[in-house]
Amino acid sequence: MAIINPIYFLALTISLLMSLALAPLMIKISFHFRILDQPASADRKIHKKDVALLGGWAVFLSVFVPLIIFRWYNLADFSKISDQFIAVVFLAGLLIMIGGTLDDKYRLLPWQQIIWPLLASGLTVLAGIRISYITNPLGTSENAIIYLAPVLGGALSFIWLMAIIYTTKLLDGLDGLVAGITAIAAIMIFALSLDWDLYLSATGIWALLLLGASSGFLFFNWHPAKIFLGESGSLFMGFMLGVLSIISGSKIATTLLVVGIPALDVLLVMASRIIKRESPFSHADKKHLHFRLLMAGFKHREAVLFLYLLAIIFGLVAVVSGSLGKLIGLIALIALMSVIILVVYKKSSQDVSKT
Repeated sequence: MAIINPIYFLALTISLLMSLALAPLMIKISFHFRILDQPASADRKIHKKDVALLGGWAVFLSVFVPLIIFRWYNLADFSKISDQFIAVVFLAGLLIMIGGTLDDKYRLLPWQQIIWPLLASGLTVLAGIRISYITNPLGTSENAIIYLAPVLGGALSFIWLMAIIYTTKLLDGLDGLVAGITAIAAIMIFALSLDWDLYLSATGIWALLLLGASSGFLFFNWHPAKIFLGESGSLFMGFMLGVLSIISGSKIATTLLVVGIPALDVLLVMASRIIKRESPFSHADKKHLHFRLLMAGFKHREAVLFLYLLAIIFGLVAVVSGSLGKLIGLIALIALMSVIILVVYKKSSQDVSKT
């Protein structure tokens, strides 16, 4: 059995150490410029003191600085990822970071907030980074792959990017939740990117950089958090997962299974707001599953670890399964989510009525 190339460990180590070094710096910068999450600003807050909001920049830099170095010195095979690809994703990610930071500082209106993800997703798709095919889980060897027209592939890619971006944005309610889920998804994407003949996949390198950056940041973001991702970081995490998953169709299914429970929760909350004729993006509340877990009696860390566990289980299902297995996993995920909603929402509602 072949040994994993040590370059992979180098990528993980560099991004991890960079993130560990940059997070404390971002805390100081956040307090200097007063870009802080203040608990008095909303009843959704669960922390007691002002917390720095520029954590996303530590992740952003810890992903792209090593990536550029690896590309410059050709430390991995970039034959399938061009310099234009990297430049476009960097620029799109930078747009998200700038927009998110402006929101953290000046509290942008909802229509002003969504401009930045729209621009980033649109730029990415227009540059040619799109889904080119999907796998038919029920197909035979002759029709297992369904190739998509560029317009359809572009439209699906745009929808996917926006969906995953807003999943991580709305999921960012508990300390360590988004960073941990992103790290788990990155591990699964890396596992699927491995080729046991020592082929150095740039996709695998990129996934490990995201894993290292997320894990290093998690050290400071674990409850009680010293720094938050902020809007910029929570949006950027989703964007990176979306882009990495587009590189291979199988990774889209994997990413969807890892973030499936949170994604379904986000859809349900947004649907409930629309039914009530409220904007699905306009306000934060405690209707999300992670808050319901707290109201149902989970401690902060227990709720986060529970959601980690679900992500790991479904991620492993995706890694070891073929297309049909992923479809079955998705059906099981929806069924499990339904059970969790019934149990947790009933329990949390009972606890609220008693208070």
